Amino acid sequence: MKNWKLMTVILSMLVLMLAACGSNDDATSKDSEKENSAKTEDTSKEEVASAYPMTIKSTDSNYADVTFEKKPEKIVVFDYGFLDTLTALDVEVTAVAKGNFPKHLSQYADDKYANAGGLKEPLFEDIAAMKPDAIFISGRQGDAYEELSKIAPTVFVGTTSTDYWNTFKASTQIAADLFGKQAEVDTKIAEIEAAIEEVKSISSSSDEKALVTLYNETISAYGPGEGSRFGFVHNVYGFPAADDTLENSTHGAQISYEQILEINPDILFVVDRMAATGEESNISEAFNNDLVNKTNAAKNGKIVYLNGALWYLAGGGLTSELEKVNEIINALK
Repeated sequence: MKNWKLMTVILSMLVLMLAACGSNDDATSKDSEKENSAKTEDTSKEEVASAYPMTIKSTDSNYADVTFEKKPEKIVVFDYGFLDTLTALDVEVTAVAKGNFPKHLSQYADDKYANAGGLKEPLFEDIAAMKPDAIFISGRQGDAYEELSKIAPTVFVGTTSTDYWNTFKASTQIAADLFGKQAEVDTKIAEIEAAIEEVKSISSSSDEKALVTLYNETISAYGPGEGSRFGFVHNVYGFPAADDTLENSTHGAQISYEQILEINPDILFVVDRMAATGEESNISEAFNNDLVNKTNAAKNGKIVYLNGALWYLAGGGLTSELEKVNEIINALK
């Protein structure tokens, strides 16, 4: 009996010793993981730092190249597409143009982010007082470019209507280069390209022709060619144009409901500019009339109302571009 008791005591001690060893091993493993993580982070920072000085090309050749001596930390962003990209990449910004933010950028309305002015009216003195390391702009701030360039290195990061897809990718590449986010950008671009392949399978599955319009109490229609604000719906997403004679420009051509019926698109895309700029919109009522209802698009339930904030204000971002494609896929699949 005594021997059994002695054996029980010895076994208990062995169990306790093994448990203690396991606990120490776990602690050592966790400490090692933390150390490796810290080393990886330090290595990443060193790699980003070693990339400087870095010369960045604007997405529009009409704007000068900019050389940065170090990674920008105080950042002012006017272009909502680039703001979208920086947000997707977890890059902090200092100040933004305050306006009618799309839902996924609504956090920037908070006072935590300084006010850089409106999309077309920068607050030059306030921006200068911030002493930013970089200012990122697009077409709406074109007239302010020279003045902003006197304050800090200013890069044009907007998309262009003449080469929408490539300038979008160039914009995301600027973010990847400046902030050491190449892997993240590659992953997100691949996701967008996969979605585009899906929407192209929809656009090529029939002979249906599309018309892209923008509603602002009046209606503007957009051609499929180079220079058209929404030409990428045709030349990137693959939808044949219902009318290839329409004006190819950023503003489009004003048309009437009678002209929409005459064009008679199979798919009618409508971008709601009024909602994008915070105005009260009556878009559903406006397009629910005898003339539009006679079109193939109306008869087949293919009038697609597009998110104005994404399409008119925040296009050209890693999140917005994916959401735009998915919006069409969900409406037409």
